[in-house]
Amino acid sequence: MMSFTELPSSFWGYALETAAKLRNIAPTTSVPQTPYKIWHDKPASYKYLRMWGSLAYVKRLVGDKQDSRSSLCRFIGYPKETAGYYFYDPAKIKIFVSRNAVFLKKDFLSDSRRDEVLIEESSEEPQHNSTTSFEPTVHTDDVPVLRRSTRESRVPERYGFVGLSSQLDNDPKTYREAISDIDSDKWLEAMKSEMDSMGSNQVWTLVDPPKGARPVGCKWVYKRKLGADEEVTAFKARLVAKGYTPRPRSTLRKPIRQWLWPSPFRYCLP
Repeated sequence: MMSFTELPSSFWGYALETAAKLRNIAPTTSVPQTPYKIWHDKPASYKYLRMWGSLAYVKRLVGDKQDSRSSLCRFIGYPKETAGYYFYDPAKIKIFVSRNAVFLKKDFLSDSRRDEVLIEESSEEPQHNSTTSFEPTVHTDDVPVLRRSTRESRVPERYGFVGLSSQLDNDPKTYREAISDIDSDKWLEAMKSEMDSMGSNQVWTLVDPPKGARPVGCKWVYKRKLGADEEVTAFKARLVAKGYTPRPRSTLRKPIRQWLWPSPFRYCLP
């Protein structure tokens, strides 16, 4: 992990703690369950995982109005006491915790050169005697053969967490996505709870629309609620009205009566 970044060796403690956290939530072929699930009796959440040492723009909460609204920092770990991330600001040389950050995943992956495979070449060169007056006969069997490495290049396992995080990072946007989601049973239960709550509170009453009226549509809004440790604690579904539904332009064109107020006049009597 340290070799992927330009951070000094003094950050090895943060790297070690992050590696231990990833090992505890990563599945293995020998153990069907992760150590985190065995200890806490619930699956771990991969939504908050980020690449160690990656660049991120962190929002500044205080500062002058003319200063930059964010600073370029590096992600170095996960705090235990609160939700958020550890960031290192090289400009101010300090470490702090923040949740308001935008990670630069593509830039960090393009700068990585970890997967390059080096080809080992023999340093032996054919020796020619320059003191003799005749040209030696060169045999093809004496030319050294280049040795190529048979090592396979594999993508680091941490790239898998990036792909899994991008999959879990988006909540359903429509009803079709919710019922097709991996947590479809949880979303259906949340929608049923929302409908029962609206019925008990008498939020609306079903009536026939007036003639020529255009009712406002509605849609479902889904959200996974996270706890302090960035784990999913609840599934929420809300039925909201589409307030942005445009009205016909004919209803907006109402006659406006303009009033003309005469300006005062002055007369001079002879």
